[in-house]
Amino acid sequence: MIFLPYYLRYLGLGAVLKAIDGKLRGVVHQIEIDRGDCRRPISIRVPSSDVAVYEQIFVQEEYAFEVSHAPRVIIDAGANIGLASIYFANRFPAAHIIALEPERANYDQLVRNVEQYPNVTPVHAALWHEEVELEVHDAGLGAWGFRTETSTEGGGVAIGSPSVVAKTIDGLIREFDVEHIDILKIDIEGAELEVFTDTSAWIDKVEAIIIELHDYLKAGCSSAFESGTAGFDKKWLRAENVYLSRGDFMRPAG
Repeated sequence: MIFLPYYLRYLGLGAVLKAIDGKLRGVVHQIEIDRGDCRRPISIRVPSSDVAVYEQIFVQEEYAFEVSHAPRVIIDAGANIGLASIYFANRFPAAHIIALEPERANYDQLVRNVEQYPNVTPVHAALWHEEVELEVHDAGLGAWGFRTETSTEGGGVAIGSPSVVAKTIDGLIREFDVEHIDILKIDIEGAELEVFTDTSAWIDKVEAIIIELHDYLKAGCSSAFESGTAGFDKKWLRAENVYLSRGDFMRPAG
């Protein structure tokens, strides 16, 4: 069980014992992590890829950055179990965070994690370029790698058909009556190809973008993103994420 030293390093002996039990019995346990920089304990599942997501966000701080002023609206598309939303909610308690997650088990965990954060609104939906119904596909990458596709596309085992509604960024702007998106965080396992193919209806309303691109899952993601994001002055990389900002609103940490 090569994951055990990894769990011990970040979560402690109790989590290791639960992970061993889960592996042996084929079950998943909930554990809570009480951090000094978070207003509420974080719930994650063991054994699962939740631990790797926790490491990326709270140990490696992949979403660390500086801003010139506190953001008011953040969209977290591909929110998974809500850890990025929790990170943002604690850093920016006055921001309204709209967290989209298409896969039902992840969404239920997201709701569990943000239920005591009134500034986070969980939405069971996928981000897409049109408002349709999509299938959720398990590509075999674990709970952090579910993909959304139309019924005519492949890419793994479909979980229900159809299984989730799709929302667009301009649709979210209308639905939540926001005039401006300060931070658009996107980690949607290849669906960025569709989202960024035509951004004319909403891109001018976005101040900064944080995105993980998935060309290895769907060819053309990076080129669609590049062509759909003209007008941003600053660009840099941190871990697996591309950062874009208009002016000096967002800049690298440190």
